[in-house]
Order: sequence, then C-alpha cells, then structure tokens
Amino acid sequence: MENSELAHAQPSGEVQTRDTKPVSQVVGGQPVGTLEHKDYLRFTRLNRVLHGTMIVSFMSLALTGMTLKFSYTAWASTLSHLLGGFESAGYIHRVAAVTMVGVFVAHLVDLYRRKRTEFGSWRGLLFGPNTMLFTRKDLQDLIGNIKWFLGQGPRPMYGRWTYWEKFDYFAVFWGITVIGSTGLMLWFPELFTAVLPGWMINVATIIHSDEALLAVGFIFTVHFFNTHLRPEKFPMDLVIFTGRMPLEEFRRDKTAEWEALLKSGKLEEHLAEPYPPIVIRGIRVFAWMALATGFSIVVWIIYAMLFTYQ
Repeated sequence: MENSELAHAQPSGEVQTRDTKPVSQVVGGQPVGTLEHKDYLRFTRLNRVLHGTMIVSFMSLALTGMTLKFSYTAWASTLSHLLGGFESAGYIHRVAAVTMVGVFVAHLVDLYRRKRTEFGSWRGLLFGPNTMLFTRKDLQDLIGNIKWFLGQGPRPMYGRWTYWEKFDYFAVFWGITVIGSTGLMLWFPELFTAVLPGWMINVATIIHSDEALLAVGFIFTVHFFNTHLRPEKFPMDLVIFTGRMPLEEFRRDKTAEWEALLKSGKLEEHLAEPYPPIVIRGIRVFAWMALATGFSIVVWIIYAMLFTYQ
C-alpha cells in the first residue's frame, strides 16, 4: 500500500500501520502510546532538501562528465547534442559542481549548528550513541549480517545508522576532496600551474576522470542496491524524500533505535503525519526518474568499456 494511507486502530489494542502489519502499543514493557495515523520522522526538511539537490547535481555531473570521458561513443555524442553540445555540457558540469560543493558546505554548517543546539560539544556529536563514526558495533553488525546472509544467525539489531550508511556518508567527503580538488585544478589550470609543475594537470586529469567513474559506478550500483533494491525495500525506499517511515518498518529496520526511544519515552516526540497520496506520487515520479537515469548511465558505461573503449 502507499505510505500515505491512513493507519487504523485495532480492537486488540494494537495499531495497524499502512503496510497492514500491527505495531504493539507495548514493546519490552514500555508503553508506546497512541500511534495511529503517525510515521516516524527520520530526516528533517533540510536533510531532504540537501539530498534532493545533491541528487540533481550528481546526476548532472555524471551525465556531462561521462559524455566527455566516453566522447568517442555514439550515446555520448547523442547525449551531448541533447545538452547543447560539449561546450554547453561543460558549463552544466561546472554549475553542478559548484552546487554540489554548496550542498556540502551547507551540511557542515548544519552540523556546527546541531553541535551547539543539540549536542553541546563536538564530543557529544562525534561520540554519542548516534554517531556517524565507525564503532565496534558496526564491525559486529557487519559480521552478524554476513552470518544472517548465510543463515547462521539472526538479523543484527541496527541503530540509527548502519555501517553501509556510514560508508556512503563518508564517501561524499572523499569525493568532494579528491574529485573536487582535481576538478578545480582543471577549471583554473593557469592559477594552479603558477605554483605547481605542469605535469600535475595531467595527473589531476587522470585522478578526476577515474575517481568520478568510480563514484558513478558505486552510487548507481552498490548505493542503489543498499537503498532501494534490497528485498525489504524493493522497488524503492522513499524515506530520504519524505523523511518518514511507517512505524512497523522503523521497528524492523532500526530495532536498537526503536527500543532506545521506547526506553527513554521519547518515541512520540519523533512522530509526524504521513504525506497525502498526491505528494507521494509526485515524489515517486522524481525518484523513478533518478533511478532510471542512474541505471541508464551504468548500462552506457558498461557498453563503452566492453565494446568501444579507447
């Protein structure tokens, strides 16, 4: 069913979420309270806006960058003409790059704000229970997940962030640093060769091209699978777009976080009204366009690498 369908209170004292699975009002002896017609609010509006902007900028970078890297292929030539030619594609590429850096800076500013308002210190932000840094539990979850895949153990009880979500998060830091810095060198070669030897531009070209190809391949395969194509999420996970999760899905996917919120009595502080169906349909259209674009780029790259690589 659609995520925006209303929940229904059950006579048994349980609450029915939009996927028709009941959420008990008492878990581990802790009362949940009145949960009907509510979703768990996982991401703020700023989180969703930044992620949506990053999707658009990354797609633009991928399309324009790959047409240049594989310019000898028919699909790259056709795509570049649709974009107004290789020169116009270059302008689009640079605008998208500036947008991507802007998103990154906005996220860092938001982290600083949250450090002051929510955590009180960098220690609280970086080493608290919901840290984005890798911890021993992430290693335990990785081992537990492998055992679960092999049928040798139960599914790990994940907290707010899984180990693969943390990896995806820090991959952006790596990409901005490596791809962004080399792209800046290629954008302003005269400025950089005033202090660096000329051969550094050749090195920057190789690093920028190959790291970008790695990033595109990773995002459109591994990240897409982890986010959308896993059996429990297929064909699409809308949480980053809506910011909301049905409660049964939240309890199943983020069991440790669910139980921590129950224990602290703060679960209801994180509940929100689901979006109406028309909004969900609009979000799905955007998400499907992004998925289709990403998979198309992967197919074009594989074709170029296998049959026309120069």
